[in-house]
Amino acid sequence: MRVGFGFDSHELAEGRPLKLGGTLIDFEKGLRGHSDGDVVLHALSDAILGACARGDIGVKFRDDDERTSGLDSKEIIKFALSQAAESKMKLRNADLVIVADQPRLNRHYESIADSISEQCSVPPSSISVKSKTTEGTLVSRNAIACFAIVLLEEM
Repeated sequence: MRVGFGFDSHELAEGRPLKLGGTLIDFEKGLRGHSDGDVVLHALSDAILGACARGDIGVKFRDDDERTSGLDSKEIIKFALSQAAESKMKLRNADLVIVADQPRLNRHYESIADSISEQCSVPPSSISVKSKTTEGTLVSRNAIACFAIVLLEEM
């Protein structure tokens, strides 16, 4: 068994859709980023890569590479899972904390967990999603962040 930890944050921006965990969230702003800015999938991908000692997504998906501009973060999680498989590891469970003062996310937990479980081929009960507000003390009120911890097991 191996444990991995990941973190990501992006600023909210007008004119972009808000995607968290591969789920479209109805909100007037989305996350600015070189890809689609999905902080949940980015943090989760980094946690998976960390657990199998395969680096981080910033190396493979550089923000100065035009080929990855606007990339759907589902491709990033696929890559992380493929790296785990090459390391003879698979995801056992993930615990995710989304930090956002806006929008309120508690009604989206189940859809985010379902989306991630489908992408990672694990039961929804293996994915924990929760959110916290900080009143601007940890991340800007105009940003969203995510912390992820995962447990991988040998195949």
